[in-house]
Amino acid sequence: MKETNTSKFNVNLAVLATGIMAFSGVLIETAMNVTFPTLIKQFGIGTADVQWVTTIYLLMIAIIVPLSSFLIKNYCVRDLFFCSILLFISGVALNSLPINFAVLLAGRLLQGVATGIALPLMFNIILTKVPLSKRGLMIGIGTLTTSIAPALGPTYGGILTSTIGWHYIYVILLPILVITMVVGLYAMPKEVIKKSGQLNWGAAGALAVLFSAILLSFSFFGQGIFWLFLFIVLLSAALFFKLNQKNILINLKVFKNRAFSGFLFGFVVFQSMLLGISFIIPNFMQLAMDIPSSKAGLMMFPGALIGAIFAPISGRILDSIGAKKPIVFGIVIALVGWGILSVVVPTGVVSLTILGHVIFMIGVGFSYSNLMSIGLSSITSAEQADGNAIFTTLQQLFGAISTAFVALVMALFQESASSFVEGTIVGAKVDLYIFFIILLVGLGIVFRGFKKEK
Repeated sequence: MKETNTSKFNVNLAVLATGIMAFSGVLIETAMNVTFPTLIKQFGIGTADVQWVTTIYLLMIAIIVPLSSFLIKNYCVRDLFFCSILLFISGVALNSLPINFAVLLAGRLLQGVATGIALPLMFNIILTKVPLSKRGLMIGIGTLTTSIAPALGPTYGGILTSTIGWHYIYVILLPILVITMVVGLYAMPKEVIKKSGQLNWGAAGALAVLFSAILLSFSFFGQGIFWLFLFIVLLSAALFFKLNQKNILINLKVFKNRAFSGFLFGFVVFQSMLLGISFIIPNFMQLAMDIPSSKAGLMMFPGALIGAIFAPISGRILDSIGAKKPIVFGIVIALVGWGILSVVVPTGVVSLTILGHVIFMIGVGFSYSNLMSIGLSSITSAEQADGNAIFTTLQQLFGAISTAFVALVMALFQESASSFVEGTIVGAKVDLYIFFIILLVGLGIVFRGFKKEK
């Protein structure tokens, strides 16, 4: 519990500070995707090794985010922000010096821990400090960190890698993060916290093993060890559910709220598609069409800009007329855009690919953040911290699973096709078709969520 002094709390600056840090984390995550060939040559490592640049970061987020409910209830916002920004700056500083691969991984680990604290912290500030009448707009602005950064990342990373070097991905962010720390500490006053409960270390450990095993299983698909990881997934899941009942780490009873579950499903589908397309387009264009990394990354920019414009607008619409119309409209537009991408991406036509991505991002702008707004609004205030933790945890986990899944599908077809290029084309098609079907299912589930919400 908290004794707050909201008159001294600058909500806008606090959301800005935590948002910049969360944005930087997701930006780096997707920017590093286009650096893999360069890292392999520079450090003399293999493809299986270089994947840990992304995997270790996502693992740490997946491990830390479930703890956010406990952390928010037992530590003040200012302390959590200060801890996370220090860790993030330390990780970025390490990666600004391209010493060796081990140092790069250490920096990514620190950034993962910091982002795992910052993401749920930002949404908690919005949920507890922003009036309900303005909450849709603020969540729309907040989700720009995770909906726009994946599209900007390949552009940012591609341009820097092909011009002045991949480590400038981090160098450029350092002064911005230092300023962010100053702004955040100014905006967030010290609050008195009445600590509640002990951390369930057993459940937290089981959840960490569960998420780690899920992500690692994709790396060993088709091998004997894959079944070992699958067994670990099932065992750790059962252990988590048992331990979580004794001392609740995350209140899973919120899933009994059908409206919450339906909107969460739609949100997770969009997150998976955002991360998936940020992998498919740049890698397909480089591998199958021999387009330079800078140009392949730049193709994502128009859609990112459109998404940035429409997300806060849709939040304002939600505050004015409700959630159903902007969300349903957004999903339908996203289906149209994804349908275009499914047809034109395999042809390699750059202009049509950009058009399809822009239309898809318009749909994302109208529905993605609003799904989170209405989902969290469908549960009680006492469940907000747990609901926020669940949204943010699954957002990161399924983002990681999505990236691993599209890479796995593409790799399987590359190995089985008569040529590498042909396999890349077929793999991209299959990835796009699968996500189209999932989004179609998501539309039906979201409709049911609105019925339950009434």
